Amino acid sequence: MPHSFSPDWLKYLSDPFSVVGVSVLADDKRASKRYRSVAKILRPDISVNTDPETGEFIAQLFARFVNPSYEKIKQEKGRAETLALMRLQVRRWVKDGKLIPQTEVAQQLSRKSLQEADVFYEQAIANLAALQYEPLENFQSITQQINELNLVYLKLKMGGDNIFIGERRTGVINPQEGRTPPPAPSTANNGSQHDYADRHYRRAQEYMKKNAWSQAVLELKDALKMEPNKGEYHSLIGLAYWRQDLRGMAKSHFRRALQIDPNDQIASHFATLLDIQQSPPQNGSQPKPDSKKPEPQKSESQKSAPDQKGGLFGLFRRR
Repeated sequence: MPHSFSPDWLKYLSDPFSVVGVSVLADDKRASKRYRSVAKILRPDISVNTDPETGEFIAQLFARFVNPSYEKIKQEKGRAETLALMRLQVRRWVKDGKLIPQTEVAQQLSRKSLQEADVFYEQAIANLAALQYEPLENFQSITQQINELNLVYLKLKMGGDNIFIGERRTGVINPQEGRTPPPAPSTANNGSQHDYADRHYRRAQEYMKKNAWSQAVLELKDALKMEPNKGEYHSLIGLAYWRQDLRGMAKSHFRRALQIDPNDQIASHFATLLDIQQSPPQNGSQPKPDSKKPEPQKSESQKSAPDQKGGLFGLFRRR
């Protein structure tokens, strides 16, 4: 086992997910759980047979690589920034013909369909992570394999070999990144933009059914970039933040949802809980009570939402 760090080791810091041993889809809880496991393994006092030189190497490995990597991915903002840089790296390597899988597991992943890739990728990461630090000699080779898996997975999600023709709008991909701002949209473009935003909204709903809150947030952020004045998008992302104990972010979006639509059911549910003062609608007029007021038409995204009594409203309860 090497007891010193070569300059090549610095490249691992560009992919903190691989150092910690988690997938690029990991949320706060998964990253924290894995970090605690690694910290327990790397404690120099766990083995009476650890010699001073090895103990110093372990301490440096933890301080110079594991800790900084975890700091980058322990919160959503850090993960988003890291993924943005990794996507840029994928683009550069694909353009230069450098992203060619070397390991068998990465080659297998590169041949999977989008539907098959998610399960295969997560399982492959879990299998490698189980061996990453035990024995310690595995760290360098397994971290390289996890890094390669991460890059190949991102490439698949970004469109594979067609990455520069048009990114596939799934999972961790930001559909707006790297694009030149278009001219004033036509009516047709507005319709297309609405369709894309609605797809992100629907995917967010599916993620939330699986308690994948951070992924739901990513989808809803993309939806809000396209349609920033959609009240239901703000209320749903508020719910996703609330389930991650990010009350400040949740409160901000619930407040915005109520500004757009004072009758939003999800945002109204949390208005009292989070002490949100409801502001008048954007046009400055107060809503007039009317017992005979006809039921408003629902948008396509609202029609597709689960029944709120047993669907999204069931998500209010913490598990």
